[in-house]
Amino acid sequence: MTGHLFTLTAEWPGGRNAVGTIDAGKLKTQISIPEEMMGPGIGTNPDEMLLGAAATCYLITLAAMLERAHIQPEKLTLTSEGLVTVVNGVFTYEKITHRPVIVLKQDASDRDITKVQKLAEKAEQTCMISKAIRGNVEVELHITIK
Repeated sequence: MTGHLFTLTAEWPGGRNAVGTIDAGKLKTQISIPEEMMGPGIGTNPDEMLLGAAATCYLITLAAMLERAHIQPEKLTLTSEGLVTVVNGVFTYEKITHRPVIVLKQDASDRDITKVQKLAEKAEQTCMISKAIRGNVEVELHITIK
């Protein structure tokens, strides 16, 4: 089995409202608690990073599946939202909603559209981040094919 090791280093200089840094190679940024959670809102935060991981994994997985199916969309975009709720004083990452928009070429057939719909659904099931959070965070899809 081939493994891929990813490393992240982090520094945190103080208490809850401090501003730290992370360095994961190409990802280098400041981190803090978001303003919505009564933090300083500087840099990014775990909530955005989990959403970013889920969204980019889904999008790249979908693009690879479309390529393998020999379907080249005119445009492929994604908007994703993460819902964090507070239950009994505990922050809980409840749901991620992906809204992919797949614009096909003018000559796309009904068969192509059906195939793209199935691939868009399968991409969420096979993305490694979706699989990692399954059972803990609900993932919802709203697919638009034009």
